[in-house]
Amino acid sequence: MPGHRQRDEARRKEFAAFLRARRAGLRPSDVGLPAGAGRRRTPGLRREELAQLSGIGLTWYTWLEQGRKITASPQIVDALATALRLDEENRRHLYTLADLPAPSTGPEQSPELRAMQRMLTSLEPNPAYLMDRHFDILAWNRAQVLLWTDPGAVPPAQRNLMWLAFTDQRLSSLVVGWEETARELVAQFRAAAGRHPDDPRYAELVSALRQVNPRFGTWWDEYPVAGFDSGLRRFRHPVAGHLELDSVHLQVETHPGLTLVLHTPVSSEDAARLRDLMGAERSP
Repeated sequence: MPGHRQRDEARRKEFAAFLRARRAGLRPSDVGLPAGAGRRRTPGLRREELAQLSGIGLTWYTWLEQGRKITASPQIVDALATALRLDEENRRHLYTLADLPAPSTGPEQSPELRAMQRMLTSLEPNPAYLMDRHFDILAWNRAQVLLWTDPGAVPPAQRNLMWLAFTDQRLSSLVVGWEETARELVAQFRAAAGRHPDDPRYAELVSALRQVNPRFGTWWDEYPVAGFDSGLRRFRHPVAGHLELDSVHLQVETHPGLTLVLHTPVSSEDAARLRDLMGAERSP
């Protein structure tokens, strides 16, 4: 329908104009970036600076500012709102312009997710987390934080296994045989993306990952495909020392798009090291 197409085009143009205006209103110092030497031709933040802060590929973000006919997922809109330091009213307006339901001001977790969080906590000291089909990490326990990193410390759009794997430098030194593990992740993500070719979240992540880590782009272009496979993971942990853990992937029957990733100790020594790691964290 012509009327619907015109309204959609007008909405995209308004979304683009809102992004440009809010970006121009931010100074580098507002978001913890150095001002840099010399004059800045662009008022406020540069496009590449906001894309980096949001965890979005520069090309994808540029298309959004140009009002192109692409879909912005809730994760991307939330990341943009966070990077732009939007207050609640402006955040809701950005969601409206993106043709998305406004975010809830109440607790984000559904009753089902809260139940899953309680289950993850009960699995301690075994590290565990819950992710969706995009590899976005939805819930995790404290043991997982101590083993690797805290997903809650990064913006929601970057709270993704692929993003963390290719941007968190600590992981490459933590995992023994990191390159093999990373290649497996790329193959698993390739397979997941292939099952949902029209889902924009995959394209957003691939675009962003290509820019932040060239190795991802190289391996992605090789077109590897693999399913989830439980296996042994070895860690060189700065506190717990050498750890050998079985990494098990379990599908959630009531929510087929969700996967529980559980790490269990191979030996009694590994189990003791995990308990000691939790105990050290609780010590004053």
